[in-house]
Amino acid sequence: MNKKKIALGIVGVGLVAYFGTVYMVNQDDKKVAQQNLTQFSSLDQSTLDYQAMKVLADKGCGYCHTPNSEMPFYSEMPVAKQIMEADVKVAMRHFDMTNLFDDVKQSNPVSEVALARLEKVLYDDSMPPAIYLTMHWSASMSKDEKHTLLKWIREKRSERHAQSPVSEERKGKVLQPIYTMFETDADKAELGKVLYHDTRLSGDNSVSCASCHSLDTGGVDRLVTSVGIHGQVGGINAPTVFNAVYNKLQFWDGRAADLQDQAGGPPFNPIEMGSVDWDEIVDKLSQDPEMVAMFKKVYSGDINGNNITDAIAEFEKTLTTPNSRFDQYLMGNTDALDSHEKYGLMLFKKYDCQTCHAGEAMGGETFETMGMKADYFADRGTEMTDADLGRYNFTGNKEDKHKFKVPTLRNIELTPPYFHDGHADTLNKAIYDMGKYQVGVEMSEQEVDAIKAFLKTLTGDYEGRPLS
Repeated sequence: MNKKKIALGIVGVGLVAYFGTVYMVNQDDKKVAQQNLTQFSSLDQSTLDYQAMKVLADKGCGYCHTPNSEMPFYSEMPVAKQIMEADVKVAMRHFDMTNLFDDVKQSNPVSEVALARLEKVLYDDSMPPAIYLTMHWSASMSKDEKHTLLKWIREKRSERHAQSPVSEERKGKVLQPIYTMFETDADKAELGKVLYHDTRLSGDNSVSCASCHSLDTGGVDRLVTSVGIHGQVGGINAPTVFNAVYNKLQFWDGRAADLQDQAGGPPFNPIEMGSVDWDEIVDKLSQDPEMVAMFKKVYSGDINGNNITDAIAEFEKTLTTPNSRFDQYLMGNTDALDSHEKYGLMLFKKYDCQTCHAGEAMGGETFETMGMKADYFADRGTEMTDADLGRYNFTGNKEDKHKFKVPTLRNIELTPPYFHDGHADTLNKAIYDMGKYQVGVEMSEQEVDAIKAFLKTLTGDYEGRPLS
């Protein structure tokens, strides 16, 4: 009898301690939520922006999905500290919400990827995690709160894609057709096209931009890594130039802010084009009467590095590839895809591929860790290279090691081999590896074939003809 009383007493004390701790945690959560919400004080509280941010603040999303967030009072306790640090590290790898919050505060378009990831967890109820809810009861999301966030997501997409030719309902979806055409100066773009194909930008007059990014082969060279001046082999796969204008940043590591910045890099890379400086290039171009005349027409005669890269960037703005069969499907032609391709699209969504490959270009918005679910580099079986460090090479931030720009999926069938290292020689292997290393699933051969069939519908038109 005494043992039973003791056991009941222990249980009672435990329950009191648990409920007392939960009460303190939730009081602390309310305080932190109010503090986090102050960053949106400039927003009208009647707007959907404010209401959505209030839900995210109330649910404590910032604890794990923003760096250096104020943590609950128990975060310094032994065991709890280690568990929370590990949870935050994993959460930040999957979804850093900092840019989402900044975009809302600054009234900027919200990242397509951020919206897709938030939408995913709302639909599959994977957030907040069950273990988190055992202490943070107020983090449980009601049906109305989910509705608010989903409505906000649709509103943000519809605002961004207001000019899209798709239906109003489709404007609120994650996958969009290519419809944005960028205004360009025709004469400047024509000069840029000439410069893009001009080998005089290289030190020995043997390599042009088109050497590694040929418009006849999907905007790439179809080599594992590109070959530059004097036959030197580079350390990274050449990404396609088609639809590069949609990229948030340029290069695999994002070291170039825009197309013009990117165009100024390869000419002076000793392995790629090997020129000494702009004076060397300008001297060669200035001896060509036709080139001088073109620069005079566009830039009042000034041949210099800034104008050269400006013209090339203007040309690259024209390298968009709309009117793929998938674009036609999104715009209402349900017969544009056959049943096998539609099955591939279903699998594409099932495995959450759209949470990285979002927007018009279906990529190019974010930098993601190669090997989220398994060790890609260990399995690859080759030595690590400097290129494998990814975005870290530019930022020096250890959290950016092995992060690479998510490539566009547009025209993907035309741009083998795949990944930054060109390790996947076929589209089938690239799809399988993405499933294994990024999603954590080993797809069947039938699933891979179906997704491949869908991806082949993303090949668009250039200058009115299907890209090949």
